[in-house]
Amino acid sequence: MPRFEPFAGLRYEAAVPLDKVIAPPYDVVSPSQRAVLAARHPANAIHVELPEEDAARGLDRYAAAARLLAEWTDAGTVRRDAAPAFYAYRMRTPAGSVTTGVIGALFCEEPGGDILPHEQTIPKDKSDRLDLLRSCRANLSPIWGLSLTAGLAKAYQPHDPPDAEATDDDGVVHSLWVVDDLEAVAAISSGVAESPVVIADGHHRYETALAYRAECEAQGMGAGGHDAVMAFVVELAEDELSVGPIHRTLSGVPAGVDVVEAFGRWFDTVEAGPIDDGLVAALEESKALALLAQGKAWRLTPRAEAYDAAGSDLDSSIVALAVEGIDGATTTHHHDVPATLAALRSGEAQAAVILRPVTVEQIGEWAHARRRMPPKSTYFFPKPRTGMVFRPLDD
Repeated sequence: MPRFEPFAGLRYEAAVPLDKVIAPPYDVVSPSQRAVLAARHPANAIHVELPEEDAARGLDRYAAAARLLAEWTDAGTVRRDAAPAFYAYRMRTPAGSVTTGVIGALFCEEPGGDILPHEQTIPKDKSDRLDLLRSCRANLSPIWGLSLTAGLAKAYQPHDPPDAEATDDDGVVHSLWVVDDLEAVAAISSGVAESPVVIADGHHRYETALAYRAECEAQGMGAGGHDAVMAFVVELAEDELSVGPIHRTLSGVPAGVDVVEAFGRWFDTVEAGPIDDGLVAALEESKALALLAQGKAWRLTPRAEAYDAAGSDLDSSIVALAVEGIDGATTTHHHDVPATLAALRSGEAQAAVILRPVTVEQIGEWAHARRRMPPKSTYFFPKPRTGMVFRPLDD
């Protein structure tokens, strides 16, 4: 059963303007965005989440991050909470959607236990995060876990004003509550222990935590903070999650290949009209699966044999079947329609596919079956911000 425990977090001192020091997780920050965040405040979390070398002091990126975190602690810029706690965390978007979960220390398990990967992962260099973990000895941003325990949210739903609050550049309000009441702490721990936890976001950080734990064990270290990873756990429920699609663009399509015909092997294709922003927005709004190619939009309906061939009920699986049939074609992923259209119009891509969001019900079915979805099937949003709370491993 998953083991989920409170920890004494490291948080920004109350006088520090939280709006100016929080940052998105490292893997969604572009170089230009990093520069903006770094200039916003000398203690912005991006300085440790995505560090740069300190040539003047002869420090590489990772040693520079560790030094900064130590300096912030010594100066009182960040302060350690007096006792272990869970941290209820709520994100409210300008559109009014709300996601509420709880941050704690999730103990790592090898594959085959009750912490389940949600998606197959695209290979990525994990040495960067491992080097940062070694140097800082702290979890700087949480992974995102989905608990299959029905009613878990009741254990951490906050009712008082938040202990900390910040608004990000997208207008999302991030609120944090310290949960240290012993009864509430016990209810959260036991609730999470009842059912498997599915990793929704942060697979590579979880794998890094596993690698670091193994490294510490090999060095003869006993039990300690390295046995767990900071996790934002949310009940897998329709009213607690916002799940978006991840669209595809295709490049490298050989001359003479008819993309619409290639997709027609697995989909019924119906021409919707010339590509324009209004039509694409209407297709997205209606949750239609659509192909953009040859200057036109085509509504796609998967055929029954496509589901059988893919062994899956997911759009991403059937789209992958169609792309596999186009020799030389490569796929790029986009989290929103404007970026997808921009790639198409610039000539960077020759075709695009607008996908439908995976449903919470589908996520639950795949989780209960202990199956991994294909890579880049889901986009959970908004993202928890780095800097709301850090977790030192010397807890």
